[in-house]
Amino acid sequence: MKKYMAIVAVQKDDRYFTPEEYFAWEEKQLEKYELIDGRVYAMSGGTQNHSAIKLNVVSIIRAYLRGKPCRVFNSDLKVNILHTSNYTYPDLSVTCDERDREHSLYITYPCLIVEVLSETTEAYDRGKKFEKYRRNPHLVDYVLVSSDEIGIDIYHKNEAGDWVILNYRTGDRVEFKSIDLSVVIEQVYEEIIFDELPGADGSPEFMV
Repeated sequence: MKKYMAIVAVQKDDRYFTPEEYFAWEEKQLEKYELIDGRVYAMSGGTQNHSAIKLNVVSIIRAYLRGKPCRVFNSDLKVNILHTSNYTYPDLSVTCDERDREHSLYITYPCLIVEVLSETTEAYDRGKKFEKYRRNPHLVDYVLVSSDEIGIDIYHKNEAGDWVILNYRTGDRVEFKSIDLSVVIEQVYEEIIFDELPGADGSPEFMV
């Protein structure tokens, strides 16, 4: 089975944007763009698994938070990285902070952020993106969900303020401590079919 890879964000313009210019400019575009250190980056599409896993996570968390004061958002809503002029589009974000009702286009105080990984974005999501997100003192869980195997890693900020990594694999219950939610990991991967890697069944791998 042919394996498709999600496309990373691509820099669109060499000019420097202020947040005000960015919001006015993006409103006229057909695509979504992140603003990182004054530069805009186009957000491209991903695989079927990436999209389906993201929908599963959103559905699980939205159903759990129904009737509660916290709110969940999908990748259509920006997150402003606190004390910066950077704006990103995470796959899912949750805020329980009343101050986030002040702006309709973005939130600033998420307690939970989820990114569904791809081969092309994983290093960035684990590295520089997390480095930016962790500056927000309100963030408790930064969740990275694999799209090519059953696996979830959560960067969790404990009560001492230290970041620890919690790894979850097949059969585990995933603990979203920021919103007091526990789910069997297989729920996140409901109806997901993983592509078989060449040679995974012990047969030789050929290049053509």
